[in-house]
Amino acid sequence: MPNTTDGKFSDIDYDALRERYEAERSKRLRGDGNAQYTELKGRADFDRDPFADPDFTREPVSGDTLVTIVGGGFGGMLAAVNLVENGITDFRIVEKAGDFGGTWYWNRYPGCMCDVESYTYLPLLEETGYMPTMRYASAPEIFAYCQSIGRQWDLYDRALFQTEIIDAAWDDSIGRWRLTTTRGDDITSKYLVIAGGILHKAKLPGIPGLEDFKGHKFHGSRWDYAYTGGAPVEGTVMDKLADKRVGIIGTGATAVQAVPQLANAAKELFVFQRTPSAVGVRDNRPTDEAWFRSQEPGWHKERVVNFSAAVTGKEPDVDLVDDGWTEVMWRDTAPVTEDPEVWAAAERSDFDTMEALRRRVDEIIDDPEVAEKLKPYYGKTCKRVCFHDDYLPAFNRPNVHLIDTDGQGVERITENGPVVDGVEYPVDLLVFASGFENGTDYDRRIGFDPKGRNGLSLSECWSKGPRTLQGVFAGGFPNLLMISTVQGAFGTNYVHFLSEVAHHIADVVAMCEEAGVQTVEATPAGEDEWLMTLYGYIGGFVQYQSVCTPSYYNGEQGEPDEKAERNLIFFGNVMEYAEIVDGWRARKDFAGLAITKG
Repeated sequence: MPNTTDGKFSDIDYDALRERYEAERSKRLRGDGNAQYTELKGRADFDRDPFADPDFTREPVSGDTLVTIVGGGFGGMLAAVNLVENGITDFRIVEKAGDFGGTWYWNRYPGCMCDVESYTYLPLLEETGYMPTMRYASAPEIFAYCQSIGRQWDLYDRALFQTEIIDAAWDDSIGRWRLTTTRGDDITSKYLVIAGGILHKAKLPGIPGLEDFKGHKFHGSRWDYAYTGGAPVEGTVMDKLADKRVGIIGTGATAVQAVPQLANAAKELFVFQRTPSAVGVRDNRPTDEAWFRSQEPGWHKERVVNFSAAVTGKEPDVDLVDDGWTEVMWRDTAPVTEDPEVWAAAERSDFDTMEALRRRVDEIIDDPEVAEKLKPYYGKTCKRVCFHDDYLPAFNRPNVHLIDTDGQGVERITENGPVVDGVEYPVDLLVFASGFENGTDYDRRIGFDPKGRNGLSLSECWSKGPRTLQGVFAGGFPNLLMISTVQGAFGTNYVHFLSEVAHHIADVVAMCEEAGVQTVEATPAGEDEWLMTLYGYIGGFVQYQSVCTPSYYNGEQGEPDEKAERNLIFFGNVMEYAEIVDGWRARKDFAGLAITKG
């Protein structure tokens, strides 16, 4: 699909728009970056699992296993599935939640669904024979699908749920990782696969006075239906909010889906906005079963790759997905070039695309003042674009109030509610739609600090920034394999990356076992070479982000610091990353790694 907005608007003043972007960016710059957010961990009012059995107990587990996987979301599940496909069944999965699913276990807020079409997003569709019911499947359906994967590949018998790693330390004398958990488990494991840290650890804004609020509060990933009424299932109404004043802090992907549901249920809804999201058309609809069943073998991989190409500016000959994502992201507006004319054309294309989304706001919102506050003034890859058909119309309802903070965020919270520009907004319920950590230190996101050779922790070794090979291996940490965006790949469709790296890791384990390898870890030279590879792909992204509003793409600062420059991702697309690691495995020379045998 060509970007139909290119050159569409003859009345755009590009100079004025450029100045507006800079003004909006400047007011949001802050030096604390990711430090502005706080953790849920240890906070009884937030860090609880409302979906698990509170009386769950089990006997501690001890013994040795070949592979321990930390994380039961798509990354961990796909690593396990690929191990099974390689004939390796001696593994355990350690998961904090009460079931498989990862983000789809936690995210059960009303209206939650995938924002990438389900035929592309959900993995293993051909292997399972599953047909998603909708083009964009709901969270309950995706969670149920995760459970079905667990059953099909017999993962439940190998899973330790409601369990967290306390300590993971490499014991060189036995060539094993020693693992202890919150359930008293004492496990040794040759390989440790960490499949967490992308979008699973919820974060809270560090707003002064948050503890003083006397009403009810929770994070969007810990939705309390006992308080709101209703259920995650589409079509149910949160009937207990009919007499309640509700506030929601955040206007990202969670809020875009939850706001319409809250607007339909609450007596009054106050939406506290720091930066508006760009919201395009979603156009969700039931799956055409005849079309789905007519697909030829191999269709799923083809569709996944086609989508990733379309949203990274590769302009494939055919747009198989043909949705809002492929229209908005069709043109590459962060080109790898120094040619000023190419950059100027890319900038105009970007301006036109975002202008179309801003004019959509005018078409939908009745109040011009509200419409202006809902318009995004930044580039299309500065923040993740959202797609929804009911979010903007919700602001036309008389019970919905947009509280725009002019880029500053909520000033403070009193016992009654949030304060913005000196005005207090009393509410009965506060929902924090503040998302998940992405870009913070890796050990913080995974919840424990692995100790490698000589007892050195990962946080110590990475104090000046991460060092990896392929985002998977780390020097000083034998047989540690990571599924992460830290020096790894990234993509609009996260599960495409997870699928590729999970396949890579499982094949590496099988390759090591076949070759009689005892330990494997990155060499300093291998880490340095990978860093140069990352720099080679960074292209125009840094230049693009230098004029972006703060977001998790740039560490919430707008400008990367020295440590963040190593905490980067692979800026090529997922297919390019896969080509690198697939070619590396095919050579079977363990290039960039130090190995021992015996």
